[in-house]
Amino acid sequence: MTTVNQLLTAQYRCPDLEVDFAGPDADELLSDGYFRFGKDLVCYGRTRRMITKPSAAEELHDVCDEIAFGNGQCVLPFDAAEALENLRRERYVANGRSGFGEAPLQKLGRAFYYSARPILPVSVRRHFQRWVLTRRMKTNFPGWPVDRTADRLLEKLLGASMKAQEQQKIPFIWFWPDEYSSAAIMTHDVETDAGLRFCSALMDIDEEFCIPASFQIVPESRYTIPQSMLEEFRTRLFEINVHDLNHDGRLYWDYREFVRRAAKINAYARDFKAKGFRSGTLYRNLDWYEELDFAYDMSVPNVAHLDPQPGGCCTVMPFFVGHILELPVTTIQDYPLFHLLGDYSIQLWVRQIKMIQEGHGLASIISHPDYLQDSRSQRTYCELLNHLARLRADAGLWLARPAEVNEWWRLRSDMRLVQEKGQWRIEGNGRERARIAYAHLTEYGVYLEPFGHDSRGTQMDAPCGCSHCDNQEAATG
Repeated sequence: MTTVNQLLTAQYRCPDLEVDFAGPDADELLSDGYFRFGKDLVCYGRTRRMITKPSAAEELHDVCDEIAFGNGQCVLPFDAAEALENLRRERYVANGRSGFGEAPLQKLGRAFYYSARPILPVSVRRHFQRWVLTRRMKTNFPGWPVDRTADRLLEKLLGASMKAQEQQKIPFIWFWPDEYSSAAIMTHDVETDAGLRFCSALMDIDEEFCIPASFQIVPESRYTIPQSMLEEFRTRLFEINVHDLNHDGRLYWDYREFVRRAAKINAYARDFKAKGFRSGTLYRNLDWYEELDFAYDMSVPNVAHLDPQPGGCCTVMPFFVGHILELPVTTIQDYPLFHLLGDYSIQLWVRQIKMIQEGHGLASIISHPDYLQDSRSQRTYCELLNHLARLRADAGLWLARPAEVNEWWRLRSDMRLVQEKGQWRIEGNGRERARIAYAHLTEYGVYLEPFGHDSRGTQMDAPCGCSHCDNQEAATG
């Protein structure tokens, strides 16, 4: 069973913690429910007493007054490791049911929708989707438009650890390489034949702004993928990932069928030389991930108010689900922004990215070549790319391909801090790109200080390394 100390070490790569986090015995823990860990932090899990509520909308009990410290020990009235997993794996959905968390009637309705979808006019589909959206937006948990509950829970636990050890400051390995303050990935899901034909033009747009990106390809039923298209992605240094099997909304419908499809998906991954996966329409069941042979997945929304499957992992940081690294979807997709909200500005994207940057997290963006073919959508998309390029230059944003984020997070997960003659240093592969940062205990919680240097870092002044910059550099000598 994972301990709180192990969770903190995994998140922060800090020196080994010696705090004894004591929680209730298993026979003391009562039924799952919502409670507060501080005035503004909602958690879901089991507590020592019947103090939880079935809905996050109710007035919730704050367990902070029941935490005790003494002799290097922190006694919690709830299972903190379980509470974190409940958030990341969305086990709070529908009162803790894993998987879809759907009632039978909901599942029947989804089956009918996907059966009728090919013959439904777009206007009818949008009307149904907006009806679902109206209901979802009334949900107060997770918080819209970005939810950092899982990250803030870890910050509070880190603060409790520091208090128990009577430490005001501890070092940790910064989240991102080369003094970047936060990170972002651009991903393109290709859903139709028309979208596939537009991919070359979309690559042109991305290259104009020096934006690296990945393309997620549906391997069956939707379209035929010419080998020349795959070669163009690779030649132009765009990443190829697998997008579902046939995008019919039934990937996670039944476990036996999922196992059968997963075997085919894994075979396509080998053919495409793909390291990453995303399910169609962001349907997911993290308990079944062991059947997928990928380095990383990109199917779990941070907040799923605008997605068919409710929930959200409540984190803006990558996290491991077994052998797979999850890169959560942390911003709104282009389709719901343009066609459900009717918003052709980048204001919501800007707001979300700012909130993610404040938490030093990963801004993961999904855009579709299928929905960027008209001039209005393209103008908005170009404004977004220009905004990202400015943040890269002025705010220390690491714009990377998903595979690069996966590689870095795995390297970082094997690094460790060691002390020698009173000085901290980092050990492990990739340490030359890593930075030492500090967590400070304050009266308001924990403040994470990024490595004490200019946040832009030295590498922001160099070309970003994409093919477009390389060609410009060669042209100018």
